[in-house]
Amino acid sequence: MFQALADPTRRVMIERLSRGPASVSELAEPLSMSLPAVMQHLSVLETSGLVRSEKAGRVRTCRLEPTALRTAERWIAERRASWERCFDRLGEYLAEHPDEPDPKE
Repeated sequence: MFQALADPTRRVMIERLSRGPASVSELAEPLSMSLPAVMQHLSVLETSGLVRSEKAGRVRTCRLEPTALRTAERWIAERRASWERCFDRLGEYLAEHPDEPDPKE
């Protein structure tokens, strides 16, 4: 999932889909690339589970898959909490040892 989000073009697509469903043509409109290139990006997003699409006649409509985004949010929140605990412990240590020399000196 994070690999799919690593590409700036795909992030633009996700941002657009966060405002609601869009056709492939609507997603391609602000991008300076061919429709086949847009379809490749959509394929990556669909494979990652971030986007799903449905075809009705000649129009393919894409939507965000909120469950996948919640999974990413949960993972990020867990990492954030872990780092905050580490920084809290570091802060406590530094407060308890204010007179220790700076290792750079």
